[in-house]
Amino acid sequence: MITTADLKVKLIDGLGLEDIEVDEIGDDMALFGDDGLGLDSVDAIEITLIVEKEFGVKIKDAGEESGVFSTPNTLVAYINENK
Repeated sequence: MITTADLKVKLIDGLGLEDIEVDEIGDDMALFGDDGLGLDSVDAIEITLIVEKEFGVKIKDAGEESGVFSTPNTLVAYINENK
């Protein structure tokens, strides 16, 4: 079972977020937008690739991305449900 800590480490490494520590990313922190990490659509593509490569889970429907990519918790739930 994947944890949010596992995911955060992969996101920090994969997205090159050198200035951010794992404990600075809340489990319910928004990944996109000004209220969270401030990631953008290019980062969404990178996250999709990270999830596929590191966890072996494909994001099946692009329409799911907004809900799946909301927070670390929602992304981990999706990974664990589809692993």
